[in-house]
Amino acid sequence: MHNFSKSFLQYGLCASLGATLLACGGGSGSSAPPAPAPAPGPSATVSAVTPVAPLSYGKLSSIDVAGTNLDLGIVVTAPGCTGLIESAGSSATLKRYSCTLTVATVLPVEVKSGAGASLFSASIPVPDPQVTLVTSLGTVILELNPAKAPLSVNNFLKYTSDGFYSNLLFHRVIPSFVIQAGGFTSGPVSKAATYGPIKLESNNGLSNLRGSLAMARTQVADSATSEFYINTVNNVALDFVSASQPGYAVFGKVVDGLPVVDAIAAVPTANKGGLQNVPVSDVLILLARQTR
Repeated sequence: MHNFSKSFLQYGLCASLGATLLACGGGSGSSAPPAPAPAPGPSATVSAVTPVAPLSYGKLSSIDVAGTNLDLGIVVTAPGCTGLIESAGSSATLKRYSCTLTVATVLPVEVKSGAGASLFSASIPVPDPQVTLVTSLGTVILELNPAKAPLSVNNFLKYTSDGFYSNLLFHRVIPSFVIQAGGFTSGPVSKAATYGPIKLESNNGLSNLRGSLAMARTQVADSATSEFYINTVNNVALDFVSASQPGYAVFGKVVDGLPVVDAIAAVPTANKGGLQNVPVSDVLILLARQTR
């Protein structure tokens, strides 16, 4: 009686679960084996991210992404690379992207799959931009510092790119002080600035030392436009002191051609066209262009 009751209970339990279990306690049913997992399909891989040429601050630059199955979809981000677009002619093993560099020192690049998985990251060096001034007394190479003075650098590069400085005078030359340019043609005749004044960046840690490049301005702090000067000696009295003594914004330095700067500083000067300290014989910027 005891065994009969146990079997009866097992039968009742199996009956109540019959919709779920095909067999219970030795029944004749059998469960189906699980379906095999589908084989994984191909996926994109990235082996390298490299610049096509040395990156150039403020200019259109290109980077290549190399790997396999890239046509399956990848997402490239590069903060500080404005207007990033994929170039025509990219393939499953190499994709090229172009953008304008607005970041200094290092460009971070991240490549992800279409699903968001990280595939590759890189940090590509961005050299400080350089502008070459070809003057009537020789060539001067200026290296700019966008990390410390981005407004001043971008402003100077805009005027350079526009060709604004070509055939302008060094109109203010004071021995053992500065040489200044960027606002007058021969005569001297004033040349109107083509962009508005920029905010003063004098409190940036850069000093008006010999060979440094800085923005000229009026008595108003935020008034600099196209004019700049090069210090021929250490002029720390021009540095930022306080809000009431804001000084002048240094944004670069001479890296080649300091003897040319000294030669300009040594030319005879006179009063001309209502200006003081104007070279007797014109000293001209024949050409200014960004060379890095």
